[in-house]
Amino acid sequence: MIVGIISDTHDHLDNLKRALKIFEEKKVGHIIHAGDFCSPFTWRVIKHFKGGFTGIFGNNDGEKVLLKKLFQERIYTQPYKFTLHNRGIVIIHEPDVADELAESRCFDLIVFGHTHEPVIKRVRDTLIVNPGEVCGWLYGKPTAAIINLETMDAEVVPIA
Repeated sequence: MIVGIISDTHDHLDNLKRALKIFEEKKVGHIIHAGDFCSPFTWRVIKHFKGGFTGIFGNNDGEKVLLKKLFQERIYTQPYKFTLHNRGIVIIHEPDVADELAESRCFDLIVFGHTHEPVIKRVRDTLIVNPGEVCGWLYGKPTAAIINLETMDAEVVPIA
């Protein structure tokens, strides 16, 4: 299964649409969002994705009640642990405990956001990924990540 990873959309709907187009081209079957949607109207774009979706709240998500109502059982508080394609995954927004979670050897994949900078690294047998920022507001380089859950290969892809 191919998974698309995004974070820190911060209401940039045009870049979010571009990311979803890339995901469609890469045949992504599931999207993971590591927080900071910001406003509920991001749902207007994400609802058109045909595959699965799992996201968490970030530190800048304002209207959590409406976000939860729109995304229903697809958005959670952090940390959120789940299994997808036989892989143990945890999503966090802030990276503070990412390495420690990897050291626990309880997860195959750890996804985080918050820093707006892309990261792909391994700690022991665990893949740690920050897709960077969809918004492009902080560094001007909007990015996402693509992961093959069978091979555990990951790449950062530019959105612009």
